[in-house]
Amino acid sequence: MTDFPLHTETTAPEDSKPLLANSMKQFGMIPGLHATMAEAPGLLAGYQFLHEQFLNSSFNKDELTVVWQTVNVEHACHYCVPAHTGIAKSMKVDDAITEALRNETPLPNAHLEALRSFTLSVVRGRGNVDEAAVQAFLDAGFSKRHILEVVLGVAQKVMSNYTNHLAQTPVDAPFEKFGWQKAA
Repeated sequence: MTDFPLHTETTAPEDSKPLLANSMKQFGMIPGLHATMAEAPGLLAGYQFLHEQFLNSSFNKDELTVVWQTVNVEHACHYCVPAHTGIAKSMKVDDAITEALRNETPLPNAHLEALRSFTLSVVRGRGNVDEAAVQAFLDAGFSKRHILEVVLGVAQKVMSNYTNHLAQTPVDAPFEKFGWQKAA
């Protein structure tokens, strides 16, 4: 496997240095994902921008978590599932939601389950979602805006999940206790 550097604010390419400073300011550390992405400043900049846009979407904290973790679990991301488990805890998302997502078991309510189902349809169909799945999502109380915001969340997670697969990004120390492997 190709060895990717984990950049710091001093070793990163010049265009990534302010982006890593932003990571440090926002998280109190430079997450391994960001340290890896810093090798390609445009990737890190794009990821940070999409992350901010998705956080500012119309989804609440539970719904954000459902989209993020649904994609992470579907992509079997060894880094993002533990990281988003910790992030969900910091956001005070009910552990029952997090555990259902990690274990691919039913979510606590039909609304969140409809979001997971639609997100999986988008990921598995690469955006080609049949009309019945779209209608079921709308019937569950979501809007056309939500459909497009799922695309935004999926785009963000493709960037991180694929980077982590290619670089084998080590899980950050604060999230190691949330280690995860996809069930067989």
